[in-house]
Amino acid sequence: MIQTIRSYLFIVQMYVMMLVIGLAFFPYALFKKEGARLCCKTFSRYVFWTMGWMVGIRHEVRGEVPEGEVLIAAKHQSFLDIMMIFTALPKAKFIMKRDILWTPIIGFYAKRLDCVPVVRGKRGAAIGKMVADVQAGRIDPGQLVIYSQGTRVAPGAKVPYKVGTGVLYEQLNQPCVPVATNVGVFWPRKGMLRRPGLAVVEFLPAIAPGMERNAFLAQLEQVVEERSDALMSEGGFDGVHN
Repeated sequence: MIQTIRSYLFIVQMYVMMLVIGLAFFPYALFKKEGARLCCKTFSRYVFWTMGWMVGIRHEVRGEVPEGEVLIAAKHQSFLDIMMIFTALPKAKFIMKRDILWTPIIGFYAKRLDCVPVVRGKRGAAIGKMVADVQAGRIDPGQLVIYSQGTRVAPGAKVPYKVGTGVLYEQLNQPCVPVATNVGVFWPRKGMLRRPGLAVVEFLPAIAPGMERNAFLAQLEQVVEERSDALMSEGGFDGVHN
């Protein structure tokens, strides 16, 4: 019961501060992309601080964090892995659902950070739009983050990896850095309860460009799922879906 109350208080104050920090940085972010990036990293670090003492979630980033132009293919379990990946990378921009652009505060900052919106359910058009937007965005180099399963996935659930990551890998001809995580064990994709423990995001060795698409996707899925399973086991996951 105490953890549930703490979780509710943590979530309420988090969204209040999202509004406060977002509005405070708005003038800077409106004219400078650096302002938008600083705002989002400031908010994320605030969340990391409060989740530690309010609900007992510690966080850790492992592996070699890339700094150049690379494709990041990440496991996605909750809002927490977005914040951890974004804060770790120098210039992250995400491929995301187009609907997010209309979300207060988040939508404005997503636009300022050159995130790439796609329409879900229209696979062919979405992939073409992804490639076109990414190529156009080369004037502002950074790390393009895609969630290969296309959605948040609960610990223990099996969701296939979508072809969009393979298309981007071929078109961009860049290294792809897989990312594993266990954050869903502590910060689930649904529900209000936050569980204490060590949330980890781990950058894995890069996959060099030039592989055949299906072989690439098979290798990507294997390394990300195996390492995520190990991290979830480390975090005490018992095999029951959140």
